[in-house]
Amino acid sequence: MSATPPSPADPDPVPPAVQETVRKLVEFSPVLTELGERFAAAGHQAHLVGGSVRDALLAAGAGGPGVPGDLDVTTDARPEQVLELLRGWARSTWNTGIAFGTVGADVRGTRVEITTFRADRYDRESRNPEVAWGDSLVDDLARRDFTVNAMAVSLGPDRTVTDPFGGLGDLLARRLRTPAAAVESFADDPLRMLRAVRFVAQLGLAPDDAVVSAMTSLGGDLARITPERVNAELSKTLLQDSPRAALELFVSTGLADVVLPELSALRMEIDEHHQHKDVYTHSLTVLDQAIALELADPEHESPDLVLRLAALLHDIGKPATRRHEPRGRVSFHHHEVVGAKLVRKRLTALRYPKDVVEAVARLTFLHLRFHGYGEGHWTDSAVRRYVTDAGNLLPRLHKLVRSDSTTRNKRRAAALSATYDALEQRIAELAEQEDLARVRPDLDGNAIMELLGLPPGPEVGAAWRFLKDLRLERGPLDRDEAEAALREWWAGRAG
Repeated sequence: MSATPPSPADPDPVPPAVQETVRKLVEFSPVLTELGERFAAAGHQAHLVGGSVRDALLAAGAGGPGVPGDLDVTTDARPEQVLELLRGWARSTWNTGIAFGTVGADVRGTRVEITTFRADRYDRESRNPEVAWGDSLVDDLARRDFTVNAMAVSLGPDRTVTDPFGGLGDLLARRLRTPAAAVESFADDPLRMLRAVRFVAQLGLAPDDAVVSAMTSLGGDLARITPERVNAELSKTLLQDSPRAALELFVSTGLADVVLPELSALRMEIDEHHQHKDVYTHSLTVLDQAIALELADPEHESPDLVLRLAALLHDIGKPATRRHEPRGRVSFHHHEVVGAKLVRKRLTALRYPKDVVEAVARLTFLHLRFHGYGEGHWTDSAVRRYVTDAGNLLPRLHKLVRSDSTTRNKRRAAALSATYDALEQRIAELAEQEDLARVRPDLDGNAIMELLGLPPGPEVGAAWRFLKDLRLERGPLDRDEAEAALREWWAGRAG
């Protein structure tokens, strides 16, 4: 069991101007005002808390309206009392989190989650806390992950701001601290270490020395956390606009050794172009550049988890394929093949959806294909195969390949960009003549069976694949040409 949370040190008082700002933020939302009135009339406390307060203060500082769309509220009322107070007022309620004291509600289109004060204890072996109801707001705040999430605003008429751990000061200083000792907090719930990584990217906060030290010493405890929870935090980090600093913290503290060891393994591998410190640095730069291309393209979905995972992981096959060549050169032959296998294994272990796993693995496998184009040997057939093999991943592949150019040699960078421009132009020209996105044989399965007198079966599939390869090689054929080619192939096969 973890120890009772320490009493909070005396934080700096909340300035009157901030108190007034927060009052206005609460009053900006009729839902919060009414909720506070309903709970007060029943003799219960209700407080806007956690990320809702944090984000409201950040939005106010940026000149925004303040109150976020989803609201987190804490109360001394027990879950069954909360449900009764919401009856007839909320459009709907749900109790999927009621075992942990949380009742959800939809009030005129605003989502509210209301959680009973908690005083959890952890046995540090299971993955979940032993839920215990509490009676004190300060004790409830003490069990939260970071000080910036341990602030509350009363929804009662006084609108009191409670900030026992100095979260406001940390928010203003862009500092990440824990209410309790960091080693105690992270030992209680190791997922908080990944949340620290995410908040570096999401909020631009810098962890203090105690947080970094605790992350470094307790990283192995992440093995207690389910892959689904790890996946969720890693994805949230990658989906921020600037995740690089967060990923550097992820690797430097050793968390990546537990969660994504293939990323850590890149640090000691020298890039074959000798233009970067190592493949790890190169991979982070590719991610930066892929995000920039994604954000600049109004037709590309953003944020794009598949593209970002591929940018980060496209070179993870290099450590296993590293070879020292004559005259000090280093090679990584077939690292795209090995990398695609490693991507499948790691992302599957992290419980990513199968379509995400396959898309990232495919992009990893294809990311080097382009580099033969500049030699001038690509036929129309090769261009068709490039497009067909990429399929609906082609727009992502374009961005990944362009982002993979991180050379500091401006002349070389310009040449690579111009070469890829030429490939995209050639794809566009071929696409005007034929539907490259849906390359199919010139004869379908029924026509094949009729022409060759075959029943359904594997021989029809083999004939279909022959015709598709022929279509990729020679482009569209008229029916007579396709039938003649198929008869010739079949005769040779029979012979």
